[in-house]
Amino acid sequence: MPRGTQARREAIVRLATTSGLASVEELSATFDVTPSTIRRDLAQLESAGELARTYGGAMAIVAHPEASLRQRLGEAFEAKSAIAKWAAAQVGAGETVLLDAGSTVGALAHELRGARDLTVATTGMTVLEELAGAERVHVECLGGTLRRLSAGFVGPLAEAALSRMTFDRVFLGADGVTADDGICEASLQQTRLKELMTRRSDAVYLLVHAAKLGRRPFHAWARMPERWTLVTDAAAEPSALAPFRANGVQVVVVGTDGSAI
Repeated sequence: MPRGTQARREAIVRLATTSGLASVEELSATFDVTPSTIRRDLAQLESAGELARTYGGAMAIVAHPEASLRQRLGEAFEAKSAIAKWAAAQVGAGETVLLDAGSTVGALAHELRGARDLTVATTGMTVLEELAGAERVHVECLGGTLRRLSAGFVGPLAEAALSRMTFDRVFLGADGVTADDGICEASLQQTRLKELMTRRSDAVYLLVHAAKLGRRPFHAWARMPERWTLVTDAAAEPSALAPFRANGVQVVVVGTDGSAI
């Protein structure tokens, strides 16, 4: 563990960035100092604008600005493409599928452009752009309120449209995911809609590249159903996948060619 006050405080900020919320007691044990020392650290970090303290002695990193869809398009491009290829292979002719907003699900839409006898409903503008010229794919837009950062629709109109349909499969994206809490997003509107998506679909897939596993960048969460499939890339560490497998989640790790490994 870091020695010295400054080194410890820097380590607390790093830990908050990667793991999210932590209690005073947890930090005290982690850094082998008294709870009062941790409280002084948190007070100083809060004063400096590096952390925000929450009820019960827990603390959270000050919210990072949400990355726009345009910014995310260039992240982990090869991993997203491989995940999308595997996901597209799961879709059968005649199915009705639901596609979330986001860059990885947008890559899946790209793979589905040549499909026939397929109905795709979506909340994502990227999906609409990819499938606009796909003459043999029937496209339904759920509509709603546009979140420009994520280029997706949310809100009561999207929820009402969703209630009128059921789906063979739903493919979701996420800003982060943990085995215990589910999908992490920037807003409660997003997480509520994702939960509703899972309830209207027979099979649920979450498409995330390895860097998002265990990540808690925000404080809005969507609970996952009892049965769902996590699809990620080969960079995922076994230790990051173990909690999902322990919770009964089906885990698919995809190689660069788009096949499961």
